[in-house]
Amino acid sequence: MAKVYTVSKINSYIKSLLSEDFLLRDINVSGEVSNCKYHSMGHIYFTLKDSDAAISVVMFSNYKKNMDFVLKDGMKITVRGSINVFEKNGTYNILAKSIEKSGTGDLYKRFSELKKELEDMGMFSDEYKQSLPAFSSRIGVVTSSTGAAIQDIIRVSKRKNPYVEIFLYPAIVQGEKAARSIAKGIRCLDAMDLDVIIVGRGGGSIEDLWAFNEPEVANTIFNASTPIISAVGHESDYTIADFVADKRAATPSMAADMAVMDHESFTEYMQRYSSRIHQIMLDKIFTIRHKLDMTKKDLIINSPSYKLSNYKNRVNDAKARMYNAIRYGIDKNKESLRVYIERLKGLSPLDKLSLGYAFITDMEYNRINSASEVEPEEEILLNFSDGRVVSTVKRIEKAEGGNNG
Repeated sequence: MAKVYTVSKINSYIKSLLSEDFLLRDINVSGEVSNCKYHSMGHIYFTLKDSDAAISVVMFSNYKKNMDFVLKDGMKITVRGSINVFEKNGTYNILAKSIEKSGTGDLYKRFSELKKELEDMGMFSDEYKQSLPAFSSRIGVVTSSTGAAIQDIIRVSKRKNPYVEIFLYPAIVQGEKAARSIAKGIRCLDAMDLDVIIVGRGGGSIEDLWAFNEPEVANTIFNASTPIISAVGHESDYTIADFVADKRAATPSMAADMAVMDHESFTEYMQRYSSRIHQIMLDKIFTIRHKLDMTKKDLIINSPSYKLSNYKNRVNDAKARMYNAIRYGIDKNKESLRVYIERLKGLSPLDKLSLGYAFITDMEYNRINSASEVEPEEEILLNFSDGRVVSTVKRIEKAEGGNNG
């Protein structure tokens, strides 16, 4: 029976073969940079490719210090390094020790030329950018129906707003037919009166994303009446579509987050807004009612009936004051009259007569003031308070010191 080897044994054996190969210990490889990534620790990861094949390359930060330029997609370079095998997954790459720039790749050159041409035409100008609707509920998506991009968009969109409608145009996003398919999808969704359209796909090399650099796609995005978000590749990937679109999102997930309103936040906002409107209306009603009450009072005060009533009240008050003044004057005069009456009573002959006195006159009613004014046998009148008495003088007796008759 033939000997059986484990996977780790095979990978270890292959690594030992490659590491002992003199040619592969120090080798120079030329190609075009693609999918270049700078790690936060300073390492550089990229793909080196030509027209027929590709190989992964890593340059650790301790070797990068000798580079005097920034590595970008599309550059033609020569890498000096060694072939390294990762036993765990059976893959191999180039461990770069130095990198020399040997020219700009054809794709990157085409990208730069097209970018400059469209920029000169004004297609990147902010004056042509449309604002995204604040409350989008109908979202169009131009991407592959089988890629991760559409799943990310659906997941984020439904999380933010479970009622959002998503309309997918399943486009070809890579290859010769991709540009035409993407442009057709944009035109189709643009005619559906949607709120916003997301155009994109997942990350990849400059070749994988090239359809989004084609003039046909750029012109279709520029001429669309619906706001468009470009979401092509990863955060470090830039395409012509990103510059032409109204908004650029680093990833499809971020595009969905940008396009779809948060339903819960929107509901809270509407509740606050409704409460504010309700309070404003209450304040307005209160103000109007207050003005109405003041107007009613003014109308009442200025009305003829109110004025007549007011005049009547004033007349009645004046009558009352006059009546009280007259009554007071009468009462005061009564009191004064009583005092005068009492005084007159003290001087009244009748009152004197009522005390037993009499008023003496002759028969012709001439007053007799003294005994010397009468003669014996003369008739005189004795006037009392209750009548008269005719009397005849019998004799006259004078008071002491006088003469008797």
